[in-house]
Amino acid sequence: METKLVFGPVTELETEALVVIVPDREPRLEGTLAEIDQATQGALRELIDAGEFSARALETVLLYRPAGLKAKRLLLIGAGKNTPGVYELRRLATVAARQLKGKNLHRIAILAPAGVAAEDAVRAFATGVDGANFEPDTYKQDRKEDRRIDALAVSFPGGSETGALTRALAEAGFIASGHRFARDLANEPGNRLTPTILAQRAQAMAQQAGLACEVIDEKRARELKMGAFLSVAQGSAEPPAMIVIRYQGNPDANAPVLGYIGKGITFDTGGISIKPAQGMEWMKCDMAGGAAMLGALQAIAAMKLKGNIIAIVAAAENMPGGRAQKPGDVQIAMSGKSIEVLNTDAEGRLVLADALTYAQQLGATHLIDAATLTGACVVALGQVNSGVFANHEEFYRQFQQALGQAGEKMWRLPLDDEYFDQIRGSVGDILNTGGRWGGAITAAMFLREFVEEKPWIHLDIAGTAWSEEGKSWQPKGPTGAAVYTLVELARVIAG
Repeated sequence: METKLVFGPVTELETEALVVIVPDREPRLEGTLAEIDQATQGALRELIDAGEFSARALETVLLYRPAGLKAKRLLLIGAGKNTPGVYELRRLATVAARQLKGKNLHRIAILAPAGVAAEDAVRAFATGVDGANFEPDTYKQDRKEDRRIDALAVSFPGGSETGALTRALAEAGFIASGHRFARDLANEPGNRLTPTILAQRAQAMAQQAGLACEVIDEKRARELKMGAFLSVAQGSAEPPAMIVIRYQGNPDANAPVLGYIGKGITFDTGGISIKPAQGMEWMKCDMAGGAAMLGALQAIAAMKLKGNIIAIVAAAENMPGGRAQKPGDVQIAMSGKSIEVLNTDAEGRLVLADALTYAQQLGATHLIDAATLTGACVVALGQVNSGVFANHEEFYRQFQQALGQAGEKMWRLPLDDEYFDQIRGSVGDILNTGGRWGGAITAAMFLREFVEEKPWIHLDIAGTAWSEEGKSWQPKGPTGAAVYTLVELARVIAG
């Protein structure tokens, strides 16, 4: 998608559609909104007074051939009562772009609203409009490839182009591309994205980005004693793959090294503890955490951030074949810990355990993992917030800073030591499930056993990685959850 910045009177902007964000904090129109109202002979005021547009969040009105404007169409979209942040700005842009591309428009402009940081607006609009182009109908014969926004102009009524704004626009393009890559991966069906194929896609991305990539196969994993990881793949005819990609943006040997760890279960039947048939097709997205790591790393490499990252995606299928692990089996993880497998559907934490251990062996000083890990997190937070767990307050403070810049919704949950009693083993060191109560927390407690004393954050994206129904801002399907935040965390850590 072509993107650019434009400066000057919005009334002179030529475009197929001009998007204007309208707050409903007060009934009066001020600044540029007043200029647009005056140019359109009071059209905005008339709509508001007639009650046809109240500017509530995401409400839209489209005017064709608005008087006094060179834009062919004017799309008004409500911002609600509060000044929009990055999350709201991106969502407004996506809603507008999805509506306009549905009318077969291709070139749009969005007016940056007053009271919003210019760089935030640029990043949010560019990533939001690019995200609006995503559709999950990859394999449809009648897919409408031409239904997309090809060009975006971010309009500022005053000022002039600066280096900071130009950089923000370029970076937004890289981030959008990484986010799109993650969504495309998560959208692939299990027969078209096996662990082997996921590794091939990761290798191709790494080669294009100039990154070192290694794929640890089953034989090498056995040599490394990755017993927890291998146990999940036992029941599948598809071999597992531990994908390792390195990004070296800082030559300083003492610089922190981020370990980006992603769950890469390309399809999850639950194994012997098999899932119900209804909704199982969604389990093609059980590798969304791994996809997020790959998408983020693609963006980070393109942005040339000054930081060092080791990304590991633990890819496997969880199938109930004749060799599958059974409830009651004991597995020995790479760290040496023994794990009682009470439920084979709690497999994500098993593959992550060895990936976390291996990341530390490779030199990671700070760890963050992302996984569609527990239904319990969906029960707790629904499909709005991802769950966050952290064992280190300074690292969590840096994460919060990144989260604010990224514009994603996440909520911290506790890691009190009392929860460990639920996963204390009797035959082995730990259980792979702590039962029904506090399931997201006991899953995080399990992972904490494999991070030693390293600063660590765990993201449970089970409720946010996939949209079960279409919204005005996204279709049914993968959302690319956590990509924006992972990119910003690398930026914050790099300083």
